[in-house]
Amino acid sequence: MRMSGEIPDSPPSLQAFLAPADIPLPVLPIVAGILAALYLVGAIRLWTHGRRWPVWRTVSFLLGCVLLAAVTGLGVETYGQALVSVFMFQQLTLMMMVPPLLVLGSPGTLLLRSTPHHGAGRVVLTAAHSALRSPAAKWILSPWATVPLYLFAFYGIYLAGAADAILALPGGHVALEVGFLLAGMLFTIPILSSDPLPVRLGHGARALDVFAEAALHAFFGVFLMMASTILVGSFVAPTKALGIDPLADQQLAGALAWSYGEAPTVLMLIYVMHRWFRSDTARAAAADRYADVHGNTDLDMYNAYLKKLSSHDRDR
Repeated sequence: MRMSGEIPDSPPSLQAFLAPADIPLPVLPIVAGILAALYLVGAIRLWTHGRRWPVWRTVSFLLGCVLLAAVTGLGVETYGQALVSVFMFQQLTLMMMVPPLLVLGSPGTLLLRSTPHHGAGRVVLTAAHSALRSPAAKWILSPWATVPLYLFAFYGIYLAGAADAILALPGGHVALEVGFLLAGMLFTIPILSSDPLPVRLGHGARALDVFAEAALHAFFGVFLMMASTILVGSFVAPTKALGIDPLADQQLAGALAWSYGEAPTVLMLIYVMHRWFRSDTARAAAADRYADVHGNTDLDMYNAYLKKLSSHDRDR
């Protein structure tokens, strides 16, 4: 079996998916390794200085890096160039599995807390704060940009013929993978991130974004399963060479989009609703504590009004 970054010459199997692939330039696996190393440096720096940093956030971020490296550096990457179903699996993982794991690691907060405030670290912190205050960051993290970009990664790529045009370019497959990862990150950051952000959505807006994405994404999966024509011609020849029906493989891709793609969205929605509940509970408890100490102005005014009415009735 050939696993050198070219089209494989044998049908897929679990062993083939998990086998290391000889990729000429493993861009995303290298990026994953660099991100993991930088994150560990920051976390260890805090720990060695006696400052707390949650272990669960570290585990989440590192799992995201491992998943990113695996889905773009093992045999699944090779088969992703031949089968649209495997390509869809890569896309769903890069957009819906990797970003939440990375975002929940709070890399922005770790950067601000672990970077030295002198020398090169000062330059990094200045650049980070400038980016947070920039109008471009506010716009690109707003729902007006993230939701259309996220949906274009599905509807535009497959229904508008963009996939064939990009895959025909040198490095087109990797370019799409990078685009999928960026689209997923931009959509996930405003919803799940606890880092400082240039724009902060309310819990209701976050839940609405996730719910809308889930509905439109499910419709896309059903549409792909029911399509009677090939939507991405680039996969037809290599799919047939593996002895697989291209239309059946496309229907499998739709099934993945409808099932595997929906699970992370549902988990995100549950997480957002949980945080919303916790926030409201904490706000109510704080209001009760304040009322116990300082009194409730509205309630006091209402009681005074009732007392005044009662006194007026007695005078009559």
